[in-house]
Amino acid sequence: MRGGDKWLLPEGIEETLPPAAGRLDRLCRRLLDLFHTWGYELVSPPLVEYLDSLLTGSGSDLELQTFKMVDQLNGRMLGIRADATPQVARIDARKLRRDRPTRLCYLGQALHTVPAEQGGSRAPLQVGAELYGHGGPESDVEILSLMLKTLRHAGARDLHVDLNHVGLLQGLIRNLRLQPRQEEAVFDCLRRKAASELAALFRDWDAPEPHAGVLLRLLKLTGDCRVLDEIHALLRDSGEAALGCLSELRRIAAGVRGRVKNAPLFFDLTELEGYHYYTGLAFVAYAPGESQGLAFGGRYDGIGAAFGRPRPAIGFSADARRLFDLGARADPAPPAVFAPSSDVPGLHEAIEKLRARGEAVVCELPGQTAGAREMNCDRELALARGRWKVRAIQ
Repeated sequence: MRGGDKWLLPEGIEETLPPAAGRLDRLCRRLLDLFHTWGYELVSPPLVEYLDSLLTGSGSDLELQTFKMVDQLNGRMLGIRADATPQVARIDARKLRRDRPTRLCYLGQALHTVPAEQGGSRAPLQVGAELYGHGGPESDVEILSLMLKTLRHAGARDLHVDLNHVGLLQGLIRNLRLQPRQEEAVFDCLRRKAASELAALFRDWDAPEPHAGVLLRLLKLTGDCRVLDEIHALLRDSGEAALGCLSELRRIAAGVRGRVKNAPLFFDLTELEGYHYYTGLAFVAYAPGESQGLAFGGRYDGIGAAFGRPRPAIGFSADARRLFDLGARADPAPPAVFAPSSDVPGLHEAIEKLRARGEAVVCELPGQTAGAREMNCDRELALARGRWKVRAIQ
């Protein structure tokens, strides 16, 4: 790096300046306050942990996203978190150890080795909520409803939430009895929704019917709740497990629609997001014009097993900075009061009273030329009949 480039930041690393930083902070406070009203307790996991703990139960994708380094005190490998979810699961399993449903939420910086998309951020401000200790669809409904409330609270509009059940897709793929390389080829086609290419592969492999045909037809059966009847008919001969997964999805969707008005729920049962990680319901929320998901979540039962205490678990997370960028950003800063530079008695007492009430007070410094308006103040402290009073700036 040349001497004149020392001010440059690494690619994918950004900073937030005023007044946007203030608006982002207010958004984060509103989201944490929302979680609090739903009974979620705030935890603050460390940014750095031992690597084996940080990656527990997370799969290979998270390992590739994690910055690694050696602890100079003991030579063990450390990781900078790329996702707080395993950390929160560790806290539930090892630190809290409650024998009841536990609701936890978090907000903190994460760091990725590479951005999720070209030109994207490598430093998401991760916000999320997790519910441990209950394995029924009621907790799925709660988390999915809270995610929708969170996105709307942040100002995101015209959302599209794709639902699937990982257990259903895993069962269909097991029925195909594929080799590992064949399975990867199928995953690649599913990601790209390449139905004709997938059909050609099944013909070349002489994939067993009717399982191959079911997966091909399922790839095209996407939509709102009305598509579920067609999917049920398609899965009629695929076994009780597949029909049970579909029934569970119906129940969850009905529960969410009962809690969240106009819930934008859609079904894509060949969606691969979290395929190797989630164990049941999985969902992704999209904003208009965005190819990358805005929020992600699902059920990941058993993640606490590596910490000695398996527990049912479901949660979601999002990048608060992306929510801020896509939401209503015209959130004005709270109005401030301008206090003149003066030694007249009572001024500092008046300033302290205002600050105690939560008012922002900006004090003029001797010699400054910027006035109250330039200091983003809409009122000022003025001396009237020997008393300091707040008045609007004319």
